[in-house]
Amino acid sequence: MSDARQIDAPPNLTWQLDAVGRARREAIAGHRGAVVWLTGLSGAGKSTIARGVDAILAERGARSFVLDSENVRHGLSRDLGFSLDDRVEHIRRVTEVAKLFADAATILFVAAISPYRWMRRRARDVIGHDFLEIHVATPLEVCEAQDPRGLYRRARSGEIADFTGVSAPYEEPVDAELVLHPENESVEESVAKVIDFLDSFNILRPPLA
Repeated sequence: MSDARQIDAPPNLTWQLDAVGRARREAIAGHRGAVVWLTGLSGAGKSTIARGVDAILAERGARSFVLDSENVRHGLSRDLGFSLDDRVEHIRRVTEVAKLFADAATILFVAAISPYRWMRRRARDVIGHDFLEIHVATPLEVCEAQDPRGLYRRARSGEIADFTGVSAPYEEPVDAELVLHPENESVEESVAKVIDFLDSFNILRPPLA
C-alpha cells in the first residue's frame, strides 16, 4: 500500500503500515477519525469552541483531542517565529501531526490561525477526505475590543511584528464546511452547531463496513 507521504521521502525510507488498520481502529472507537480545522483571527474563539466540543465528545466516550497551534509552538515548533517561512513550516508540522491523529481514529480539533487560503489548502491536500474546515468568523473589531491578553494593543504599538489582522494579512476561507459567528451567539450555541455539523458528516458513527 502506497502513501502520499512517501513522495518526498528519502529512497532508503519506507512508510510502516499500521498492524491494526484504520477501519478496525474506527470500529473500536465507534466513530470516524477526522481533522476539524478551526481557522480565524487571534481571539476569535477557536480554542474555546474546540475545547467545548472536545469536552462533550469525551463525556460520550469518543476519542477526541484539541491540538492548539499555540501549544505546538511551546514544543514541536519552539524553534520557529512568525515570518512567512516559519508560519509555513509550523503549519506543515501541525498538518502532519493532525494526519496521524486521524489515522489513529481520533477526532482532532486543530485551532490555528493559519492565515492564508493556500496554507489551509495544503493542509487539506495532505490530510485528504478527513479534513473539515470551520471558519470562526469573529470580526477583527470584536477580537480587538476583547483582546484579553493585550496582543492587539501590543501589535498596534509595534511591539509585536507580523501580527495577523494588524501587520500581517488574514484571508477568510471561501470553501469552509462551516462558518460560525461567535459574536452573535453564546459559546454553547457555537459548540452545539459543531456537534450537529460533525453528525451531519457522519463523523460520530463508525463507517459502514
